[in-house]
Amino acid sequence: MAAAQTDDLTTGSLLTHYRNLAIPSAFGMLFATLYNVVDVYFAGRLSTEAQAGLAIGYQAFFIMMAVGFGLGSALSALVSNAKGERNPGAARSLAAQGLTFGAIATALLMLLGSWGGPHLIRLISEPGGYRDAALGYFGWLIFALPGFLMAYGANGILQAHGDTHSMQRALMAAFVANVVLNPLLIWGIPGLWGGMGFDGIAASTILSQTGVMLFILTRIFRLPLMDRVHRAEFVPDPSCFKAIVEQMAPASTAMIVMFVSGFVVQFALKEFGEEAIAGYGVALRIEQILLLPVLGMTGALLPITGQNFGARQFDRVREALFLCWKLGFAIAAVAMPLLWFAGAWAMRPFTSDAEVIEIGASYLLVDGFLFPVYMMLFSVNSYLQGLKRPIYTLWISIYRQGFGVAFFIWFYVFVLGSGIWGVWLGIATAVSSGWVVALLVAFRISRREMNGLRPAPA
Repeated sequence: MAAAQTDDLTTGSLLTHYRNLAIPSAFGMLFATLYNVVDVYFAGRLSTEAQAGLAIGYQAFFIMMAVGFGLGSALSALVSNAKGERNPGAARSLAAQGLTFGAIATALLMLLGSWGGPHLIRLISEPGGYRDAALGYFGWLIFALPGFLMAYGANGILQAHGDTHSMQRALMAAFVANVVLNPLLIWGIPGLWGGMGFDGIAASTILSQTGVMLFILTRIFRLPLMDRVHRAEFVPDPSCFKAIVEQMAPASTAMIVMFVSGFVVQFALKEFGEEAIAGYGVALRIEQILLLPVLGMTGALLPITGQNFGARQFDRVREALFLCWKLGFAIAAVAMPLLWFAGAWAMRPFTSDAEVIEIGASYLLVDGFLFPVYMMLFSVNSYLQGLKRPIYTLWISIYRQGFGVAFFIWFYVFVLGSGIWGVWLGIATAVSSGWVVALLVAFRISRREMNGLRPAPA
C-alpha cells in the first residue's frame, strides 16, 4: 500500500511540505521537459522543417491536453478540500467520478481532435514541408491522448494526498524509454527494418505515455482512500460531474486560451519563416526547463492551500502563499542571468542553423525579465484554485493570453513595424499587465473568502 508521505498538509512545517511536494514534482516535470527536448533534438537531426513541424503539431495536440491539466487541477482542489474537511467518503466519490469523467472526455476529444486538429495546423502554417510534417505528426499523436489525459488528470488525486513522487518516477521512466525508442523508431534496425522516419517520434510518445497512464492508475488504486471503493461509485453521477466541471472548466479553458495564444504567436512568426518558428519552439523548451522549480513549487501550493482552506486555517493559507513568493524570487535570481547570458549557448545542442539560434536567443533575452512575473502568475493561479475559485484564473488568462498577446503583438509588429522583436515585446507587455490584474484579483478574493491576506491579530 502506497500511503503518501505528506498526506495531512494542515499540520507541520510548510517549508517541509513544499520540499516534499515541490522537489519530486519539479524533477518529474524536468523529465517531462527533457522528454520533449529529446523529441526536438531528434527532429533537428532530421531537418529544420521537421523541427518546425514538431513545434506546430505539438501545439495543436496540447490544446486537447488542456482538459487533462484542468481535470488534474480540479481533482487536486476538490479532493484536497474534502480531505481538509475530514470527509473521506466525499473524497473517494470525487476520485472515482474523476476517473470516469476522464475516460469519457478522452474518447470525445479523440474524435473531435481528429477532425479539428488538421484545420488548426493549416491555419497557422504555410503550404510546404513543415506543414506536411506537422499534419503527419499530429495524426499519429492523437493516439497518445489517453495516456496523457488520464495520467495528468488522475494525478490530481495523488497530489491531493501529497504524493508527487509517483508521477516523478513515471516521467523518469518515460524519458528513458523515449531516448531509446526515438532513434529506434525513426531509423529502425540496420538490415532488418528501415524505421518510420519523422513519424517515429510520435510512435515513441504513444508507447511511453501509455505506460505512464497505467502506472499512475495503479498507484491511485493502491491509496487507502480507494480500499472501500465500489463499482457503483464509477457510474456517472450528475452531481459529482457538475462539481468537477465547475472546477475544471475555468482551468481547462484558461489552458486552452494559453495554447490558442501560442497559435497567435506561431501565426505572427510565420511571416518571418520556418526558422522563426523553429527558434521559438526550441527556446520554449529551454524556458520550460528553467521554470521547472517554479512550476513544482507553485503546483505544491494548490494542495497545501486546498487542504488548509478546507480546514479553515486561513493564517496557514496566507503563510503558504507568501512563502511561495519568497522561494520563487530566490529561484528567479538564479534563472534570470542564465536566460540573459547563456541563451545562444543553450540553443546550440538542438540546431546548427545560425538564424534559428539567433532568433531563439532573442526570445530568451526578453524572457529573462519575465521570469519572476511568470512565477507570481502561476502562484496566484494555484492559490485561487485552492480556494475553489478557478473562474478568476480564466478571466485573467482571457485578458493576458486571449486579448493581450494578440493585441500587443499586432500593435508592435503591424503598427510599429518592430519585426520579430515586436512579437517578443507583445508577449512581454501582455504578461506584465496580466500580472497586475492577477494580483488585484488575488487581494480581492482574499478579502472576500478569508478577510484579506494580512494575518489575523494575535
